[in-house]
Amino acid sequence: MTHASPPSVPAGQAGRPAPTIELRDVHVVHRLRTGGLLHPDTIRAVDGVSLGVRRGEVLGIVGESGSGKSTLARVMTGLQPVTRGEVLFDGTPLGRGRAARKRLGRKVSVVFQDPSTALNPRLAVRETLVDPLRVHGIGDDASRLARVRELLHLVGLPQSALEVLPRQLSGGQRQRVAIARALALEPQIIVADEPTSALDVSVRAQVLNLLTDLKQELGLGLVFISHDMSTVRFVSDSIIVMNHGKVIEHDTTARIFSEAEDEYTRSLLAAAPSLL
Repeated sequence: MTHASPPSVPAGQAGRPAPTIELRDVHVVHRLRTGGLLHPDTIRAVDGVSLGVRRGEVLGIVGESGSGKSTLARVMTGLQPVTRGEVLFDGTPLGRGRAARKRLGRKVSVVFQDPSTALNPRLAVRETLVDPLRVHGIGDDASRLARVRELLHLVGLPQSALEVLPRQLSGGQRQRVAIARALALEPQIIVADEPTSALDVSVRAQVLNLLTDLKQELGLGLVFISHDMSTVRFVSDSIIVMNHGKVIEHDTTARIFSEAEDEYTRSLLAAAPSLL
């Protein structure tokens, strides 16, 4: 359904629990190096976006390169300050500073596009997974190791992976390590920004199945960001379509695919491949 000012939930889905993350009329304006001192050139990366993310649900965000979806991911994970609007966490304004980011980091994790650059090449898997636990002061050495072993089991990696470096793993295995790291602090929400686009088709399907299984097993909320409508359809309960920083359509996945109203959305659907 198309909305001039998109609601935080798709039509017909009111009455659900309050969002873990909520954005209210969020704007992000980047100042460019062109233009003058008094009249700088700017770009509206996010332009008046409102949405809510809840545990146990998958929100897909789709759009072409430059649509603002990755900037939106950075807003939801506390990595990008907003120019205007509100970001709420459990109904409370997030605020700024290290303490706010640390509080958010306990409950909202991120999985990036390319695991080969997201993981420190010098750290073995064991240290990669222990690090967030150590930073947040969780447990002692023995309990941290037990948690790391549990994480490997959750993402379907053997215990022998503990001692290897990222370069010794396949692309799919590296992304599983990245997902395990995102799960380390038992978050409520995972924001996955193009998490399968750097993977082969067969591996892509495995990672999508893994994310779906983890969502069901752990009751996670998932924000899945992609340029590919077919991939988003596979995992999402509802979909937001973005173009030039705006939400141009927001509805359930079934309605987006059967009754899309916006011409841009229909063009994305027409271009979507039939296979993952």
